[in-house]
Amino acid sequence: MKNTDWWRGAVLYQIYPRSFKDSNGDGIGDLRGITEKLDYIAGLGVKGVWISPFFKSPMVDFGYDVADYREIDPMFGTMEDFDALLEGLHARDLKMIIDLVFNHTSDRHPWFTESRKDMINPKADWYVWADAKPDGTPPNNWQSVFGGQAWRFDARRGQYYLHQYLDEQPDLNVRNPEVQDALLGVAKFWLDKGVDGFRLDAINHCIQDAYLRDNPSRPENERTPDRDYKNTYDMQRHLYDRSQPENLDFVRRLRALVDEYDDRMTVAEIGDDDNIARCIEYTAPGMLHTAYSFSLLTERYGAHVVHDMVGAFREKGAKSWPTWAFSNHDTKRVASRWAVQGRVDTRQLKMLQALLCSLWGTIFVYQGEELGLPDTKVPYEKMQDPFGKFAWPEDVGRDGCRTPIPWKHTMANAGFSDTNVEPWLPVPRNYQDSAVDVQDKDADSPLNFFRNFIKWRAKQPSFVTGDISFFETREPVLSFTRNRIIAVFNMGDKEEVYTLPGGTKPLEGHKLPYKLNDNKLDLPAFGGFFGELG
Repeated sequence: MKNTDWWRGAVLYQIYPRSFKDSNGDGIGDLRGITEKLDYIAGLGVKGVWISPFFKSPMVDFGYDVADYREIDPMFGTMEDFDALLEGLHARDLKMIIDLVFNHTSDRHPWFTESRKDMINPKADWYVWADAKPDGTPPNNWQSVFGGQAWRFDARRGQYYLHQYLDEQPDLNVRNPEVQDALLGVAKFWLDKGVDGFRLDAINHCIQDAYLRDNPSRPENERTPDRDYKNTYDMQRHLYDRSQPENLDFVRRLRALVDEYDDRMTVAEIGDDDNIARCIEYTAPGMLHTAYSFSLLTERYGAHVVHDMVGAFREKGAKSWPTWAFSNHDTKRVASRWAVQGRVDTRQLKMLQALLCSLWGTIFVYQGEELGLPDTKVPYEKMQDPFGKFAWPEDVGRDGCRTPIPWKHTMANAGFSDTNVEPWLPVPRNYQDSAVDVQDKDADSPLNFFRNFIKWRAKQPSFVTGDISFFETREPVLSFTRNRIIAVFNMGDKEEVYTLPGGTKPLEGHKLPYKLNDNKLDLPAFGGFFGELG
């Protein structure tokens, strides 16, 4: 089949539809809202979009609990709205990647409704069921990602079912060939509709240990500052509840299906202790096209973080292709998470935009990053995220990165809705100053910087498919080459000096600040430089 590898080195824009644009005044973003803003998306210069789930769902986890994989939830619109959105994207030469959740469904999915009836129905083995221990406790010690045990007892069936996420998200038994066939049928449905690819949610979780063995506890020497040990999930080494070798056979079947269509792609969401190694495993020849790594969604900040994570992928997985992001719908926005000394700084935001889009791999930019939006604090009484409610106040959950996009600074709700209705999450007052219409008029805004940088990047083929090689530098300076282009970033808030290789000629047009005297490079706080090696 025709395969142009359009995704390789592309910059793609992630849309969380609930929070992008509300077209009908109910306070919740929808598919028509995205269609209304297609010219805006095209104007960013990105290659396409990844849209988080819009399938029929009770919305306990806001669409990641699917009740029907082939229906649009009325909250987001109709199948006709979806078709119009897809047509509008393709008319602008933009790709559409949709989010498929194959590890679990909603407990209201008809498959689960039937499976829980008894142990002999046709779908009895479509979910992960297990008997209680003699004392009535769960089959093993596995923990939910959201905290607490990963098993719930179902009195009707008289067994426990596995839920690696919320109680309302029972795990499918992807070991079962019938389940695999059903899931591949879902993928085929959307491929036939014309989508350009899939982001595969929690794909390495889909098959667990056949013997349901206990996970060992995590030794003290493996406990890092990144991990929140108030969450029981992080107290274990996850040897048996995810990333089982048998799962790779299902992934190969999925890739074979996708390869029957022209110019389609798959990106795996991988969460694992050794995230880089697992991403490489899932993107080996014959596996998925690329893997979405959590490695740069960390709280840790600095040149060494980017150097170590991207460098490790390049060193260990030269035949694989990575995907990088600094923010998404599950993490604190990078403007706040990586703010030096806790201060959101527009100069840093521009530098981070340029850095992310200069890395080797496919790039995902989460909605609002082009505006430099910070994370927000949602008061408890307005919180929506079930994980945030569970972990509050130690962890406020994911609502802060999901607040609606501000479009017009003078309108109620910053133009997210065209009415005064209260949106599903509050729009913080300081977002109005960062609204799209404000930044449109400011040549020096983060939005216009992003647009200009993506346009400039498109003229540098090395940034699309070029190799990467890092220089050894002292913090906070990061330096690497993409073929014959050298990139240098000052990730700190103080001026830094860097010596360039002799004969380096500057590449102009990217608008990051620097001063060059022979081969001595002066980088102001959050400055950056691109040059062509002599």
